[in-house]
Amino acid sequence: MASTQTKAADPKAADSLGGLPTAKDLMQQVALKEAEKASAAMRERTAGETEKQALLEKLSKPSGVDDKERLARATAIIKRAAGNGLTEVEVGRFPKELFTDRGRAINQMEAGWENTLTGLPKELLEFWREFLRPHGYKLKVQVVDFPGGIPGDIGMTLSWS
Repeated sequence: MASTQTKAADPKAADSLGGLPTAKDLMQQVALKEAEKASAAMRERTAGETEKQALLEKLSKPSGVDDKERLARATAIIKRAAGNGLTEVEVGRFPKELFTDRGRAINQMEAGWENTLTGLPKELLEFWREFLRPHGYKLKVQVVDFPGGIPGDIGMTLSWS
C-alpha cells in the first residue's frame, strides 16, 4: 500500500499516465469556464438593459406618425387579419414602464385607467377614439403576462366582432 502512495506522488509516475490532468488542474479549468460564462451572462444582461432603456425612451416620445399614415397602416392590418379569418388583432405590446402606475389600474380595471397611458400607447388610444371607435371597432387593453406573478407587458387588441 505504501508503494502505491509513493508512485502517485512521484512525478515520473504521472508522466506515464499519458498526460492525464490532475483533479486540481481540472477544477481550475472548470472554475475558469464558469467565470467566463458568468462574465458573458453579465455582458448580455447589461446589453439587454441598455436596449430596453433605448426602447422605453423611443416609445415614450411622440411617434411622428400622422393620422393619415396611421389610418393606412391600421387599414392594412385590419384587412390582413380579417382576410385570415380573425376578428381581432394585437396592435401593440408595451412594457409596463410606459404607464404611470406600471399597469396597476389596467390590471385592476379601474375607471380612469386611460389617464395612465403615455407615449405611443396614448397615441394609439387617441387614434382609436377618433377614427376607429366611430366605425364600431373595440379596443381591449390588458396585462398580457405576469412574470414572477406580477403584471408585465400591456397589450392593446383591436376587435371588430
